[in-house]
Amino acid sequence: MSTRPSLPSARVHVLIVEDDPAQRTGLTQLVSGWGFEASNAPDGAAALAQISTAPPDVIVSDLIMPTMGGLDLLRALRQQGLEITTILLTAQATVDTAIEAIRLGAYDYVSKPIDPQRLHILLDQVVERLARQQEVAVLRRQLRDHGRFGTLIGASRPMREVYQLLEQAAPTSASVLITGESGTGKELAAQTIHQLSPRAARPFVPINCAAIPDALLESELFGHEKGAFTGAVARRQGSFELADRGTLFLDEIAEMNPALQAKLLRVVQERVVRPVGGDRDRPIDIRIVAATNIEPMEAVKQNKLREDLYYRLNVFAVHLPPLRDRLDDLPLLVHAFITQFAKEQQKAVVDVDEAAMDVLRAHSWPGNVRELRNVIERATIVTRGQTIGVADLAVLRTAREVQGSALTVQGSGVQGAQVQGPTLFAGLTVDEAERQLIQITLTHTGGNKTKAAAMLGISLKTLHNKLTRDAQKAGE
Repeated sequence: MSTRPSLPSARVHVLIVEDDPAQRTGLTQLVSGWGFEASNAPDGAAALAQISTAPPDVIVSDLIMPTMGGLDLLRALRQQGLEITTILLTAQATVDTAIEAIRLGAYDYVSKPIDPQRLHILLDQVVERLARQQEVAVLRRQLRDHGRFGTLIGASRPMREVYQLLEQAAPTSASVLITGESGTGKELAAQTIHQLSPRAARPFVPINCAAIPDALLESELFGHEKGAFTGAVARRQGSFELADRGTLFLDEIAEMNPALQAKLLRVVQERVVRPVGGDRDRPIDIRIVAATNIEPMEAVKQNKLREDLYYRLNVFAVHLPPLRDRLDDLPLLVHAFITQFAKEQQKAVVDVDEAAMDVLRAHSWPGNVRELRNVIERATIVTRGQTIGVADLAVLRTAREVQGSALTVQGSGVQGAQVQGPTLFAGLTVDEAERQLIQITLTHTGGNKTKAAAMLGISLKTLHNKLTRDAQKAGE
């Protein structure tokens, strides 16, 4: 029994092209009984005449017919620039005819005598495909009119290349590896892939591997059985099971410990999961999208990412550019964030002035879009007028001082640059300079570790590890 697709079949017009009158009538009644709008034609030439006045969404055509067969119909559609999903019916299927049919644009073919269940499943798949195509068309109009593609914002060339990759990857079940610096929007890209995929109606489950302690991550991913460990008072489903038939997004995959990566590799290869404390495997049907802010091959060299897992995840590779490489998108992003935060804060802010925009363009944006979002949120809150000015962006001046303090040394002596925090001296060890820079950044963010990690260009887990290390050294 097939699951009904998200696009109602009653809205889908299926044209049956079959020269045998009894089969043509029988197929038309069968398809109508499934809830589709069905019409028919006795051969390819008659079908083309109908298509010119009432184009169908799907064509189900016999391969061999006296006047114009299925392959000739496909060629005619192609010559006229008509993209209509076509399923061929044939009692004489060969590898050569199948290859030729697919090359000409056929969606699939069904052997005669027809298996009604297979044809029904194919039509349902086509309906899902049409729904995805409609969503892509909406997104393309959105991009053309507003510079948006789903939840992603930007119309620059680098972002258009990203959108093209997302479109290509989305309809498949292949794993995707998204790379890019912290704050570039990797989870938004993963959500867009899910939204455009046949799994869109199923769960999208995000997991940040850097934010969950190693001791808890295994249970979070795989689930656990009752009594598996102290505190396991009931069976708990893990993220793999929760994402069944949907998409699992594994952010900061290189932060996962190697032993857990080995278990993940087994899941990717065999599509089964065994809960902690369990004695049997459970089959799962998921699509995995992973992300990392580290260059993947560098992570492999540093033994942070298993090479075999990398190749399993990197079927489709999508790289999100840093904000500094797509500054053409800055006005779009700024105005989108102003609109969002003005509504949330019930403020009358509508724009930024030219001087403020110049300041935004001059900033290096180490925290990328996430940092820009935070800056605009603060500016929207503090400004007293309808337009954000330079004075409302004072946080950027402080951020530049924070970044510069680690690099500024006066002469060759021991006097360092004092910048609203600890003093950095020439000759300091790298660890001590790093410790001081972290403290300066935390002071600047008011102790907000997430914002500090974004400004420093490291993951939240890495920041926690460094703070723990510094605390341990201080206690020695």
